Amino acid sequence: MTDHSFRISVPDAVLANLRRRLEGARWPASLNAASWEDGASVLFMQRLVDHWLHHFDWRVQEERLNSLPNRMMTVHRQDVHFVHQLGAGPSPMPLILTHGWPGSYVEFERLIPLLADPGANGGDPADAFNVVVPSLPGYGFSPAPHHPGVSSREIAILWHDLMTGLGYSRFGAQGGDIGAGVSTWLARMFPDAVSGIHLNYIPGSFRPPAGGSAAPISTEEQAFLDTRASWSAQEGAYAALQGTKPQTLSFALTDSPVGLAAWITEKVRAWSDCDGDIESVIPLDTLLTDISLYWFSDSLTTSLRLYKENRLRPLAFEPGERVTPPLGVALFPRELPMPPRSWLERVFDVQRWTTMPKGGHFAALEQPKLLADDIRAFFRPLRSRSA
Repeated sequence: MTDHSFRISVPDAVLANLRRRLEGARWPASLNAASWEDGASVLFMQRLVDHWLHHFDWRVQEERLNSLPNRMMTVHRQDVHFVHQLGAGPSPMPLILTHGWPGSYVEFERLIPLLADPGANGGDPADAFNVVVPSLPGYGFSPAPHHPGVSSREIAILWHDLMTGLGYSRFGAQGGDIGAGVSTWLARMFPDAVSGIHLNYIPGSFRPPAGGSAAPISTEEQAFLDTRASWSAQEGAYAALQGTKPQTLSFALTDSPVGLAAWITEKVRAWSDCDGDIESVIPLDTLLTDISLYWFSDSLTTSLRLYKENRLRPLAFEPGERVTPPLGVALFPRELPMPPRSWLERVFDVQRWTTMPKGGHFAALEQPKLLADDIRAFFRPLRSRSA
């Protein structure tokens, strides 16, 4: 396997088509146009679309993203786009970062230099990483899989072979959202290759062993299960739809950039630590870069399908099964429901458990320095185990 450089170049005709669709947007009725109670605020979406039309410049974003070391590699007949930033330090450790939905590789843009060149960013050069940031298959510039059955488990196999193809026989893994599931599968299936995993989210499909010789559910664990069930009842309709009938939803979101933007924006606002003011932590240009990436790459349908694939292959563990690579967890206060440490210790060797002072689901976007500091600290004692 060999990799080659990749350059982003969205055709002018695609930009013009987007503009026509935005200019012809048909707005829904609302009992309260300013409210987010029933979903995305009509007033906010009108302002976002106005910014998209009159102030957001994709070519500026494209040029900046092209300054990253974008690469492409074919792994098992699957083309994978990724950023490969070599570290500046005496012995950089290989580290693969995996995004989730509704994110993309661009959410790691500010995190990459903090990890690759800590010496230039207030850290110790000895903590440097060779950072690999792939786009999930069917997201961004990684084409969609050619067949069904590609869940986080199969993506972990791709990531292992991607890292091997880059010459990394031992590496660390980090992720949140779907990326947390991919990282967990990596550690589970390739313990000899993965020196440790650092997560800022625990996948909802994670199921430790139950019954038999497993310890009974504790009061704290039951409280978490109750909280997660309540959250799913109130906020989880998107996941139920994406995990069962993603194709139906994709007709609307593939045809309407405003619909796509509303679907993504409502989740980013709800899941970030912004107190209802999304722009206080994520600028409109940053949000629109992510949304535009979904639109230009026509990846909405395939991104939704991954929810169905993961539902069909949940992250369930057998009695007595252990994942041997160490685990570090960063808990951001506005994250989706997170289990107690004991829930993870049923399967993992939890070596770091950090409660963060601020931040939400999109940690790399919201609080890249806090996340980078915790990643460095977790992997510091594991560096001798990587090559």
